[in-house]
Amino acid sequence: MDINTEVRVLQMVPMFKDVELARLKLLAFASERLSFGQGELLFERGDPSDSAFVILNGTAEVRLATPTGPLVVAKIGQNAIVGEMGVIRDAPRSATVAAATDLVALRISREVFIGMIREFPSMSLAMMRDLAERLEATNAKVAALSRG
Repeated sequence: MDINTEVRVLQMVPMFKDVELARLKLLAFASERLSFGQGELLFERGDPSDSAFVILNGTAEVRLATPTGPLVVAKIGQNAIVGEMGVIRDAPRSATVAAATDLVALRISREVFIGMIREFPSMSLAMMRDLAERLEATNAKVAALSRG
């Protein structure tokens, strides 16, 4: 996957939609492309939140630990971003994320990610919308589990 393909994927991530093309090229260039095999962890709950990941190819699972074992609270695929909540909160990871399939992702360092938010305030609104949708989906999942 070349940098132009990475930029096209970044353009499809809602929080980057208002970022100019030249900046997205810089973001892709400043990010690290990583490959994960099925089952490999992108990060684990409690790890330092030093980066966010944009899924370029493949699927990942967001897992929470429960007394009965891991609970998959979300599946994410191409054009999704994960890990940004910990970066924003400057707190350890709140969940574990593992590759559900072979996966390729761009790792965006905390410094670069925070710099982008400062430079493009529209990213903050897009991020808040996305986080609100995720919270709503998680709440619905928890409510369903508590019923049955």
